[in-house]
Amino acid sequence: MIRMKPKILLAAICLFAFAVAKAGTEPDPCKDRKRIDEVNGIIHYSEKKKPLKDVSITAYSISKKEKIVQTDEWGNYAFDDLKPGTYKFVFEKAGFRSVTKEKIVVKTDETFQLNIEMIENKDFDLMPSPFHFSDF
Repeated sequence: MIRMKPKILLAAICLFAFAVAKAGTEPDPCKDRKRIDEVNGIIHYSEKKKPLKDVSITAYSISKKEKIVQTDEWGNYAFDDLKPGTYKFVFEKAGFRSVTKEKIVVKTDETFQLNIEMIENKDFDLMPSPFHFSDF
C-alpha cells in the first residue's frame, strides 16, 4: 500500500503538468476575435415607459438596405458587424409612429448606443368626430 501512494502522486503531478502545458498552447479566443461594429439600444413605449418588443429596425447605408433586426421581449436590439460608415436607422412597429435617425456614424471597434421612445399612432384622434357639429 505504501508503494502505491508515490505512484498516484507522480501520476497526479504528471497530469497537472500536462494540463498546465496544454493550457499555455491553446489559442486565446479573445485575441483572434473578429472586430465588431455594433449599434444597440432599447426601444420604449413613450406613454407607459415600458419596453416594446417586435419593433423592426432597418439599417440603411447610402440608401442601401444593409440589415434588419427586431427587438426582443425587453425592447433590446443589436446590429453586429456593420461596416464602418454613416447610417440611417428606421424603427417601425404596427400601431406606432415610425422613427428615423439619420447620420449615425459607425466606427471600427466602437459601440454606439441608440435608445428610442416610440409614440402610439392615434390616427383616429386626428379626424373630427361625426357627432361634432357646430351648427346645432
